Amino acid sequence: MDSASPGSANKAPQLHHHHQHKRKSWFLLLTFSLLLSTLLIIISITSSTSSSSLFYYARTKTTKTQVPHFVESKLHVAPTSPNSVPKLAYLISGSAGDGENLKRTLKALYHPRNQYAVHLDLEASAEERLDVAKFVKSEPLFQKVGNVRMVTRANLVTYRGPTMVTNTLHAAAILFKEGGNWDWFINLSASDYPLVTQDDLLHTLSAIPRHLNFIEHTSDIGWKEYQRAKPVIIDPGLYSRAKSDVFWVSEKRSVPSAYKLFTGSAWMMLSRPFIEYCLWGWDNLPRIVLMYYANFLSSPEGYFHTVICNAKEFRNTTVNHDLHFISWDNPPKQHPHFLTVADYQKMVDSNAPFARKFGKKEFVLDKIDSELLGCNADGFVPGGWYNSEANTTELRPGPGAERLKRLINGLLSAEDFSAKQCR
Repeated sequence: MDSASPGSANKAPQLHHHHQHKRKSWFLLLTFSLLLSTLLIIISITSSTSSSSLFYYARTKTTKTQVPHFVESKLHVAPTSPNSVPKLAYLISGSAGDGENLKRTLKALYHPRNQYAVHLDLEASAEERLDVAKFVKSEPLFQKVGNVRMVTRANLVTYRGPTMVTNTLHAAAILFKEGGNWDWFINLSASDYPLVTQDDLLHTLSAIPRHLNFIEHTSDIGWKEYQRAKPVIIDPGLYSRAKSDVFWVSEKRSVPSAYKLFTGSAWMMLSRPFIEYCLWGWDNLPRIVLMYYANFLSSPEGYFHTVICNAKEFRNTTVNHDLHFISWDNPPKQHPHFLTVADYQKMVDSNAPFARKFGKKEFVLDKIDSELLGCNADGFVPGGWYNSEANTTELRPGPGAERLKRLINGLLSAEDFSAKQCR
């Protein structure tokens, strides 16, 4: 039987020790490599983050003056027109039986510099709407200038419901799309009539800032809190093609706490930037308030007022006047009383550019035509443009401009002007 030699016995421990030393060296090398890699990764991340921060800062700095698209609270209010003579956009609306009055009001208000949208609601017969549409299309002056359009997709409008607000927004959207760069939007009805010429009005407005919004308003809603804000109404005009009055539901609601309610006149002259804000609603306030007023009695007397006074961009642009002479009963009823010749001097003394409410074929309208407007036999008011429709900036202001100037100057220079803004 064979046996191991003494040399072989001594060599085995040496080989074992050599392998242990080799494994230890590899382990140290691996550990060092991992530490070095980790250090390099940390340095890389730190460097990358720093570079990204610098790039972000540089990018933010360079794009700071750019207008972001559809980013709430960062959108800039649209600039006003630089034209020396402003342009106006009118909505003239009516219902059944208002066709002839609407035509007369349109002609008395006409100026080739302005834009016009006329609307007869669905309560008017198809024949009456067709008659007005033919008038708009066939009138040579309208056809030549192309600044009068009829809202062919007629809406059903309930005066005390939100459909009057949606109709106003509809017309404003049409005028935005097709009407060019106008400066102010004025909503009137077929029962309204001007007390000054368009030359008088444009001349006077040329001297004032175009971001101003003429809207009568107050936050002192008083009795309206219990009779209009808390009751919940439904306007059938939102879903029916047959006109009927609003109706009430049994439940009541509390006054909003997310925004403050304002009320005032349903007739106003609003700036283009504010109308654009109401249509786009980039911070969602106009849409939220519109949803609330969908169930509010007489929402035309509160929607625009609440939006403008809760929007920080516009609350300091208000002039607390509706530019109308309106004769109310005391206490006021839902509608003002019809104006007659007995009210003529009070209308003139008011210095207002518009008055309402007029009945059909009222004699006082003839008196206004002859004494205040100087209408010709066709019902139009000749101005500086009359001999050349292309020369729309030539104005011939008359006594009406002086009256209107007194009103506007009084409103803008009053010591309590700021105190009347959104209070």
